[in-house]
Amino acid sequence: MPKRSAILLGALALIYIALRFWRLSDSCLWFDEIFSVHAAEHPWSEIIPFIAKDLIHPPLFYFMLKIWIGIGGESVFWLRLLPVIFSILALFPLWMLCRELKLRPPAVIVTFGLFAVNGALIKYAQEVRTYSLLLFLSVMSVWLFSRYYFRGKSFWMLVIVNIFLVNTHYFGWFVVLSEVSLILISQRIKILRTLLMLAITVVAFVPWVIALAKFAEPGSSVEQNIGWMQRPGIGKIFELVFDLFDPFYFQQSSAEPTSFYPVAIPLLIIFIAAAVLYLINLKEQPDKEKIYFLAIFAGLPTLLVFILSWVLPVSIWGSRHLLIVFAPVTLLFAIYLTESAYERVRKILPFAIFALAAIAFVMQARTARTEYIWCTWEKIATEFAYSRNLKADEKLYAFEDLSAYHLWFALRNTPNARVVLVQGTGLPQDTAYFLPRGFDGVEKVDEKGIEGEWISITFRTKELEPTKPPLSILSSQGYEIVETAPFSAGESMVYLLRAKRR
Repeated sequence: MPKRSAILLGALALIYIALRFWRLSDSCLWFDEIFSVHAAEHPWSEIIPFIAKDLIHPPLFYFMLKIWIGIGGESVFWLRLLPVIFSILALFPLWMLCRELKLRPPAVIVTFGLFAVNGALIKYAQEVRTYSLLLFLSVMSVWLFSRYYFRGKSFWMLVIVNIFLVNTHYFGWFVVLSEVSLILISQRIKILRTLLMLAITVVAFVPWVIALAKFAEPGSSVEQNIGWMQRPGIGKIFELVFDLFDPFYFQQSSAEPTSFYPVAIPLLIIFIAAAVLYLINLKEQPDKEKIYFLAIFAGLPTLLVFILSWVLPVSIWGSRHLLIVFAPVTLLFAIYLTESAYERVRKILPFAIFALAAIAFVMQARTARTEYIWCTWEKIATEFAYSRNLKADEKLYAFEDLSAYHLWFALRNTPNARVVLVQGTGLPQDTAYFLPRGFDGVEKVDEKGIEGEWISITFRTKELEPTKPPLSILSSQGYEIVETAPFSAGESMVYLLRAKRR
């Protein structure tokens, strides 16, 4: 690689790293991150039973997080530093994959540039969940498989990485199946060894399957975990497409736009045009094999997830799961842009893309950080614990699983603070969030179970209405409100009320 290209590539790598630290600890931990930390806080003998009840993720990330917490504690920055490190490590196999595919410097530079500014990749690099590790291991697997596919090397390293991959996330299996499919399509001479790789990976996954069978609660189903996910229609497909290319922006909550359209739509047009212009001349390209190679890793997992999302009882479609296709898709479009037969495409479109990315960065940098509802619950917990100067076993009543879990987590080390979830009140519930299965840290009662001389309650609403729950419930149970503390949470208000029995 020429010195100038190497310097530019190094600069992009530094930008990539810097963006993973951008606003890293500005926001508090949210529900799923709290679950990760909660799981990692369990003794080693109890981690597997706890996460097996959740059904949704294999255990490798939680093991690593437990070790990480043991080293540096539980500050938000330290916790999120772990996924940031995995995200940074993903640059190594990405670079090696570019070398294995013999990409020219412009294609490598565009790949690193697109990877650096991708909003979804920045978002999941900063989340204390398994997705950053999934990205790292999936890119590592594709790179090692490319060595095996093109040169017959790194077979046993590939086996080891694939074992880690499928024990990190179920979607790792789509990467493994893509590898087997490529061998079946074009290199059947390697099929026996490839099937050996598959068999070893399956055997290494069996202990997790046994744990699920042993510890999962009777009648539990992933429908409770992911039943809220929509089946992929046109809208959901475009959401994924925008996530693949949208620089800096990512939808953090359903109240926000899916994409930053003034940048995302021109980018999409550019990528479609570059792809069409490249593919109409594909027969004339000297190294078509790398296109087919990447297309399998980009297209087959996406197609299988699409089909399964319509066939299975629940959808499994989601950008965070499909991080496994981000690297091959990015590589494909870098090739389309920089190896086109049309000189204007090669010279103009990459600069147009980075100009649009610069606009997106300016807009994102000028946007104030949103105060999310889960951070308000943390403030409520702080107010409850310290402003009240707790001296007795005072209960804090919540009315939805989302708030109860956040409150419990914030107060779990506070003496004399107990969180109670009041169920069956008719108040709105976000079914995407529920208390972990087998977790008894939050007591559950109905409205008649509210008790105590002094109690505190917290809930969100647009306005206080004495004739509607939960205020009507307190009145019917003989309580009167003596203190009211309002907290702003976007379009709603969150209230912390203290009540005394009449």
